[in-house]
Amino acid sequence: MRIGVLTGGGDCPGLNAVIRAITRKGVETHGHEIVGFRSGWRGSMEGLSRPLGVDDVEDVLDRGGTILGSSRTNPHGEADGVARVQATLAEQGIDALVAIGGEDTLGVAQRLHTAGVPVVGVPKTIDNDLDATDYTFGFDTAVHIATEAIDRLRSTAESHHRALVVEVMGRHAGWIALHSGLAGGANVILGPEKPFSVDQVCEWVQRRFERQNAPIIVVAEGAVPEGGGEMLQTGERDAFGHVRLGGVGTWLADRIAQRTGEESRAVVLGHVQRGGTPTAADRVLATRFGLHALDAVTDGDVGTMVALRGTDIVRVPLAAATAALKTVPLQRYEEAEVLFG
Repeated sequence: MRIGVLTGGGDCPGLNAVIRAITRKGVETHGHEIVGFRSGWRGSMEGLSRPLGVDDVEDVLDRGGTILGSSRTNPHGEADGVARVQATLAEQGIDALVAIGGEDTLGVAQRLHTAGVPVVGVPKTIDNDLDATDYTFGFDTAVHIATEAIDRLRSTAESHHRALVVEVMGRHAGWIALHSGLAGGANVILGPEKPFSVDQVCEWVQRRFERQNAPIIVVAEGAVPEGGGEMLQTGERDAFGHVRLGGVGTWLADRIAQRTGEESRAVVLGHVQRGGTPTAADRVLATRFGLHALDAVTDGDVGTMVALRGTDIVRVPLAAATAALKTVPLQRYEEAEVLFG
């Protein structure tokens, strides 16, 4: 078989581990040819590709980013985009395609499968918000990076007796905020699933100051105050209709300072959360996803996505993976609130 591979959407620690696993098992076990499409769906539309052999992936396991490059190109938003993908695959003799990505990338994969393209999906997102899988690779690395940042910020916050608001990624799901906040001992954790009360946040902050301690507030970029809306960096939208979120951390830090009279600062972790070396857990999960995705393609079980269920890797329909976002249950925030303040 001649198998295409692409990585779409934002970069994520562990992408190269998936590519490595697909290539090594494909070539060494089955004798397949592996072709990597550059820059995500754009490469599959424009014919931008490169052959992938064992030597090409020998030293990529611990590298962040993706050796194939990525983009947010949406074939369904381009004139005859789907036809161009199909033409590229036909011209390059591709028998099946492995799409590695999140909600948007796999949404395109599902629609292409409906149009007759044989495709298998691999779930990737640091936000951990893809349905039908317990965890996605990249999430563990993002949580570790955010937790380390919180640990470091705590020492400077306590030295200056100030509140620090740490803004982490999380457009619609607060998994990174929740897990890094709990691991880092944050005094307040705010996610997109539950609008927050500024008064309540300030009460928790004040309680912390009264004990002569510096409060740490972790807030997801998509969190909103009661009666308010998402805070945007710009009004521009990408190819999938997403606006760039950001600013809730600074907004909240200003209000904490105004209402408590205490110094308050915001730190936005941004892209540092998804860059760099993947953790051991993400390398293992990404490798297993790649091996099982290759098996699905070899078996002809297309229109599926590999997923983690407990400790097992299973196959689920692509449609099930993209039907709904996996958000944090409200009871998880309620569980953590006993540690606030």
